[in-house]
Amino acid sequence: MENINNSRLSITPSNSAFLLIIGLITLILIRVFYVINRSSQPRSATSKQKPLSTLIVLGSGGHTAEMINLLNVLQKNRFKPRYYIAAATDNMSLQKAQVLENSLLNEGGVDEVRSAQFMQIYRSREVGQSYITSVGTTLIALAHALWLMIKIRPHVILCNGPGTCIPLCVIAFIFKVFGIRWSYIFYVESIARVRRLSLSALLLYKLRMADQLFVQWPQLKSKYPRAHFVGRLM
Repeated sequence: MENINNSRLSITPSNSAFLLIIGLITLILIRVFYVINRSSQPRSATSKQKPLSTLIVLGSGGHTAEMINLLNVLQKNRFKPRYYIAAATDNMSLQKAQVLENSLLNEGGVDEVRSAQFMQIYRSREVGQSYITSVGTTLIALAHALWLMIKIRPHVILCNGPGTCIPLCVIAFIFKVFGIRWSYIFYVESIARVRRLSLSALLLYKLRMADQLFVQWPQLKSKYPRAHFVGRLM
């Protein structure tokens, strides 16, 4: 009888592995909730005095034009060094960013320009690409985003709409969960979005990845209460 009871109470290796997995999942979930709760809190006063390395995600067309307008009023001395990233198939956006940084040569000196770097990242999905083949390209984009985030380790990620930002924001969120690096994600929705968020903004909003999500129309603030209405920035 004792042998039967002992066999029931004994923990097999398979049970130990199962309990370990459950424990790890529980710890990760607790960490995820902590990250989500902390994301909306303001930065400490001491950290505000230090320069913040900033990753700026550019998108083709109007996204880059809007981002350049935002960067024109950015406190350059506070947000540096600056890392510009655009899709591998988008050359115009990085050229516009280089023009902006070169203009700082006359305004702020050589240090301003030297603090900027320009990079490219693989797209998760090209326009018109099938969803089946996009699975592979998405995995490649995530791997590339991981390598870039390890290399850059930014304090701030600034984006405004292109799908290129999603892999980078996903990796940044994972880094937060595992305590590797805390990168603040600031998303500014395009002024063209009046009634509904773009897909990129909606993903970051629903998954609570963005620390701050700004909208430029009051209708969006009413529909998405956790967004911050800042008026029209353009």
